[in-house]
Amino acid sequence: MIEDYFRLAFKGIARRKLRSWLTLIGIFIGITAVVSLITLSQAMQDAITGQFEKLGSNRVMITPGGKSYGPTAGSVMTAKFYDNDVDAVRKVKGVDDVLAPLIRTAQVEFKGEIKAIMAFAYPTGAEFIRLLEKNGFIELEQGRMFRTSDRYTAIMGYTNAHDDFDKDVKSGDKIKINGYDFQVIGIREKSGTFQDIAMGIPLDAGREIFDEKEEVSSIFAIIKDGYDAGKVAEDIKKELRKERNVEEGEEDFTVNSPQALLVSVTMINDVVKAVLIGIAAVSILVGGIGIMNTMYTSVAERTKEIGIMKATGARNSSIMMLFLFESGLLGLIGGVFGLLAGYGISILAGKIAMDAAGIEVSVAVTWGMVIGALAFSFVLGALSGMMPARKASRLQPVEALRR
Repeated sequence: MIEDYFRLAFKGIARRKLRSWLTLIGIFIGITAVVSLITLSQAMQDAITGQFEKLGSNRVMITPGGKSYGPTAGSVMTAKFYDNDVDAVRKVKGVDDVLAPLIRTAQVEFKGEIKAIMAFAYPTGAEFIRLLEKNGFIELEQGRMFRTSDRYTAIMGYTNAHDDFDKDVKSGDKIKINGYDFQVIGIREKSGTFQDIAMGIPLDAGREIFDEKEEVSSIFAIIKDGYDAGKVAEDIKKELRKERNVEEGEEDFTVNSPQALLVSVTMINDVVKAVLIGIAAVSILVGGIGIMNTMYTSVAERTKEIGIMKATGARNSSIMMLFLFESGLLGLIGGVFGLLAGYGISILAGKIAMDAAGIEVSVAVTWGMVIGALAFSFVLGALSGMMPARKASRLQPVEALRR
């Protein structure tokens, strides 16, 4: 019986090809938007969580200015950090050591090509380099780490070396940074973090080529084992308020642990997702109204056919089920195409995010989402066709045949 309903429903849709396709547009757009938003949002959330896991739970990030969400924020803030701020953070109880790079966008020339690349300038002392390696800030694909004697040398990020220029940059190659000659001594391993698009240079060289004598852009505090990062972060705030002579609530800096940042970013992501899905729901509503309108037209066009079916013994419930299946099938077809388009858009957006920010975004569609999207599409179509189906089932055979 169900097979017969589907067969008749397919025939009804096939007879009105153009109208059926136009009807599907609303459902198609709505499901496409919802699927792409949910999958991409979840992929971004997973990528962000992965980024913070790579940062580690023993690090606190301090940036100048108000709320910010990244180590490069200090390069665009009006407030600034200096060496005395670094010393203030270093003496806080529970802080093992600090990383305080100078971060600027540099013009890098390689074999006649010039690209804008984010440069991280940091000290190259032996103890500092050991600290970088110990905490996973730099892992090399080729070449070597900085030495104390290095000055005009650079370690390129994976993306910088392999994607930014027509030819791959290799360890030993010569480049120009802001017009100064540098030698590439190493290439970072691919990490899927912002470090893939960042270049490292010695701090002394960075201060020279950027003409910055004492400023640093951000401060990373490495927390000792056994200390709570959140508690140490609060102590850092107190010490910096004292050092910078500002009152509580009027800070010109931001102190964040990875956990606190992750909570904030997750909340923002959820709010944006809810708003966008709400907008997509309007398309779905329009699609449902379109199906209802199409089914009312179908009932009007097939009045005589309904009369013949009733005259030959078809029950009201059978007529109603036929039209419900037809409207449900319209929704289901729109859902299938919307699901495929939504998944395709998510993959494309993930690739764009990877190319633009160097962050690996893995998009995946679960069976639960597939089944849920298709079931929702069918039910929505069926509900939209409920009133036209009831109208069709209540037609009197004699009146229907007379029309």
